[in-house]
Amino acid sequence: MTYRTADSLRSVTLDDVRGAQKMLSGVARVTAMEGSRHLSQLVGAPVHFKCENLQRTGSFKLRGAYVRIAGLLPEERAAGVVAASAGNHAQGVALASSLLGVHATVFMPKGAPLPKISATREYGAEVRLHGQVVDETLAAAEEYAAETGAVFIHPFDHPDVIAGQGTVGLEILEQCPEARTVVVGMGGGGLAAGIAVAVKAIRPDVRIVGVQAEGAACYPPSLAAGRPVSLRNPATMADGIKVGRPGVVPFGIVDELVDEVRTVSEDQLSAALLLCLERAKLVVEPAGASPVAALLAAPDAFEGPVVAVLSGGNVDPVLMQRVLRHGMAAQGRYLAVRLRLTDRPGALATLLGVLSEVDANVLDVSHVRTDPRLGLTEAEVELHLETKGPAHCTEVGQALRNAGYTVIG
Repeated sequence: MTYRTADSLRSVTLDDVRGAQKMLSGVARVTAMEGSRHLSQLVGAPVHFKCENLQRTGSFKLRGAYVRIAGLLPEERAAGVVAASAGNHAQGVALASSLLGVHATVFMPKGAPLPKISATREYGAEVRLHGQVVDETLAAAEEYAAETGAVFIHPFDHPDVIAGQGTVGLEILEQCPEARTVVVGMGGGGLAAGIAVAVKAIRPDVRIVGVQAEGAACYPPSLAAGRPVSLRNPATMADGIKVGRPGVVPFGIVDELVDEVRTVSEDQLSAALLLCLERAKLVVEPAGASPVAALLAAPDAFEGPVVAVLSGGNVDPVLMQRVLRHGMAAQGRYLAVRLRLTDRPGALATLLGVLSEVDANVLDVSHVRTDPRLGLTEAEVELHLETKGPAHCTEVGQALRNAGYTVIG
């Protein structure tokens, strides 16, 4: 593939993407396109999910990693490859290297989800944990490459990688030729850039919308400045798009071809993940749910038919539990409450009876009877409740107060 200068606005072409598609035949799956009735009703037009969460390794990253490694010279393959990732690129590089017979060393942040670390090792890569964020991990991997001669496989800042990710765009147009808007999550920008190259070359009328987490939104300030700029401390549950600085190559493409970049909150990400699980029966990680979050936040802002790219499904079960609870709380379907009651036999049963009368489902109870803050005859109870929405939360709180309980949190 042609590697043009990083300063070029269009360093990847449609021919590059089509070449990548041929290279990936039999390697990457053509992932399903699923309709979403719920989102279609909200948007007022058909909404489809491009299910890259069902791709091999659980995300789109295999596409770019395989194209990049397959294009190496024999002597470069012999030296091995090194990569840095929070998890999805790591697994893509590990599997691609295994398929191509290349040794891979992968640096991952110390806080990377354990399932992603385990999967990367199982695909055959040597895993080294370094740094707290992807940018620190990237620096360690680049240093390792300089010391050992291993070829550094960047997660997003290389034309071959972008061309591989762009094959998602070709599939979108084949599966949904009537699409008017494509919504895609963005970290460093490789996927959005690749999709934009493919889609805009064939259908320049299609609107491309990138979505970033509010706490790791490096593109809005970079686009305003006209160059990639760094965030100091990117923070979001969506580790797949927690990137502090856009890639130079994807930035030029995004600046030219992506029509809009939106941001979403952690609450909106949680609600989107919950919707994917409940309504679409799809396991999606927070980064992969970011396009859904954008649609939920502003359904009137998107012209349909809309394709939302679910970029990955590799979510830590512990994080999934927290995120789902967070999403339920954001929708008023989960309520945590602390209150004090008189410590006497039957007091807890009476309290639970009050909750039963208002149809609140008790998920967890913590009953504290010995604490310096409590009086001699007092006990403190913390309850985690499943509720039916904001109005029901208000009803539960009022029922407790009417029954004489002091709610303290």
